[in-house]
Amino acid sequence: MSDVTETPTAETPEALEVEETETDAPSASQLEEEGDIAADYIEELLDIMDLDGDIEIDARAGRSYLSVTAGEDASLRILSRPETVNALQELTRIAVQTKTGSFSRLILDIGGSREARVAELGVLVGKAVERIEEGAESASLPAMSSYERKLVHDIVAERGYSSESEGEGRDRHTVIRRA
Repeated sequence: MSDVTETPTAETPEALEVEETETDAPSASQLEEEGDIAADYIEELLDIMDLDGDIEIDARAGRSYLSVTAGEDASLRILSRPETVNALQELTRIAVQTKTGSFSRLILDIGGSREARVAELGVLVGKAVERIEEGAESASLPAMSSYERKLVHDIVAERGYSSESEGEGRDRHTVIRRA
């Protein structure tokens, strides 16, 4: 048996987690470039799928945000499921990284999927807070991405509680406690 510890490769979720938290914030021009590359990638995807959509690019808090919206007659429902959005976000990040050579923290929203997820996270936090109000010392939420954990930390703070992330890799989750 070897005492050698494997270093996570760029493809593993653990490595992505480390890279995401340890990178310096990109410049405004880098975020703009990321957004443009991502928009081109998503536009090609929409064309291939013969779907109409409007793409908006924004940069805030050191991340590029790409939102895809469509009129009521267009159907983005097929792409707006959380699992699909997360997969497309990862593919888009890889496309950006391939062109720029830099790790991307891009956030993709399709058809309001991110707002829907924030609402779902609010419900999860509400149930956890109820357990604490009923006497539990703490309440753990399921494992989720670093971006979703950040959203949870913000929601928890707004409600006057404290939270911290625990666990490693895919098992990393948020634990909520009284402040």
